[in-house]
Amino acid sequence: MLLGRGLCPACGNRDKYIRMPFRRRTALLVIVCVAALVAAVVWPPFGARREGTLILYGNVDIRQTELSFRVGGRIARLLADEGDAVFEGQPLAELEDDVLSRQLAQAAAELEGQKAALLRLTSGYRAEEIAQARAAVSAAAAVAKNAGINLRRVAAMRAGNAVSQKELDNARAVAGEAEAGLRSVEDRLEMLVNGYRNEDILAQRAAVAAAEAALRLAEIRLSDTVLKAPQRGIILTRAREAGSIVGAGQTVYALALTNPVWLRAYVDEPRLGLIKPGMDVQVTADAVPDRSFAGKVGFISPTAEFTPKSVETLEVRTALVYRLRIQVEDPENIMRQGMPVTVSIPPQGR
Repeated sequence: MLLGRGLCPACGNRDKYIRMPFRRRTALLVIVCVAALVAAVVWPPFGARREGTLILYGNVDIRQTELSFRVGGRIARLLADEGDAVFEGQPLAELEDDVLSRQLAQAAAELEGQKAALLRLTSGYRAEEIAQARAAVSAAAAVAKNAGINLRRVAAMRAGNAVSQKELDNARAVAGEAEAGLRSVEDRLEMLVNGYRNEDILAQRAAVAAAEAALRLAEIRLSDTVLKAPQRGIILTRAREAGSIVGAGQTVYALALTNPVWLRAYVDEPRLGLIKPGMDVQVTADAVPDRSFAGKVGFISPTAEFTPKSVETLEVRTALVYRLRIQVEDPENIMRQGMPVTVSIPPQGR
């Protein structure tokens, strides 16, 4: 609002302003102008507009991971040191693998044995075994036939009271035994011709599958003796040395992830509607003020939070803000984790 002529800029009292000495009036005007300038520069705390451009402030996200073996053992070699830049899949350390190599060979042998047993079941009995069973059936049939003839003869003689009852009973027992023997060899021949039961084959297939899984597990455990970088990054800490015995999950390296570079920024609620995922932004850092980095808005937090301590002031410590994640292209690896940055979103980007 423009002040009228002769009105006090502080209280709007015209008479008081006229009676005020000239020097005091000049000093008062200077104070009011300076206060207005400071307010324009400082406010708002989270997002400012500079010629239509939305300005946000934040930091490079700290993204680290601790690397460890999935199996325990003695460290044979360490292949990276602190400060080394590594790429995805690069070997960083190796364990002694003599025990796991033997376990792998044992699992492979067990699998071969189970496969051989399954092949025997699915192939059925050999032709020689079937031929022997047929011969046994023929012999048993002859014995049973002869026993039947003898039984009829003895029964006729007993009818004429030519033999005793005991001899008839013996003839009947021999004939019954011969018939039982014939049925036994016939059942064996049928079993050989039909092959093994489906239940036995299914059980053996399950045994083969279990042996295959054990072999794959042994292969995985052996491959886990080589520790590889999960992503591109820089080694921060080398926590173990060659010869150390480590357990599964114990930290060997700490790796700072450098790709992709993520920024964490905050925007207050009145300006939240100006930002959408996928917007193009420009990022600058105090360490390299002459460089600008291209980026895109990625994640926008669906929930509000109170102002982080790293950016809060006395006036806005209770203000609600929303966290943004911005992905930046930094092929020369200039940005460092935790570095403060300034994010500019031009009007055309919105």
